[in-house]
Amino acid sequence: MRAFVRPALAALSLACFAAAFAADGALAQSKEAPPAQQAAQAPQIKQIPLTEKQIQGVLASQKDMDAVTAKLPENAKPDQKVMAQLDAVAKKNGFASYDEYNTVMDNISLVLGGFDPATKKYVGSEAIIKQQIAQVEGDKKMSAADKKQALADLNTALKSPEPPIENKGNIDLVTKYYDKLAELMGDDQN
Repeated sequence: MRAFVRPALAALSLACFAAAFAADGALAQSKEAPPAQQAAQAPQIKQIPLTEKQIQGVLASQKDMDAVTAKLPENAKPDQKVMAQLDAVAKKNGFASYDEYNTVMDNISLVLGGFDPATKKYVGSEAIIKQQIAQVEGDKKMSAADKKQALADLNTALKSPEPPIENKGNIDLVTKYYDKLAELMGDDQN
């Protein structure tokens, strides 16, 4: 359902995958495509320098954004009415448009994809993927078929890494709001 709301969240998917994996020690089953497939489908993210006001706007808008998107069937294409509602919520929270809101979300997600959920420090998406590979390889509870699929997906993701963060200040801002952003993004994946 949120696929149209936040395109290009491959980095976030990887972060959520890591968080879910670290939380229960098993591969979380997702309704979305595996991270590797999302990475292959994701368009290039337009990287921008984030501001504290933008991050606060994202946090403030989430309840209203969720209220609009919760009514939609899964994988529904947004119609004019829904887009107008999303645009209104974005504008109410300091964004010029819903497109600007999505660009900010994409940049936050790109940075979050490189955070180690255990240490809450930015280590880069490649390091996160390597950690996930090691966790999957060491998981005794995971079935052989699930392990094989997870490793294939992770190795594919490792071969097509996320672009480097162009605006290093974004890492500092996301670090400052990490707990709130991780909670917000994690809720979207459930």
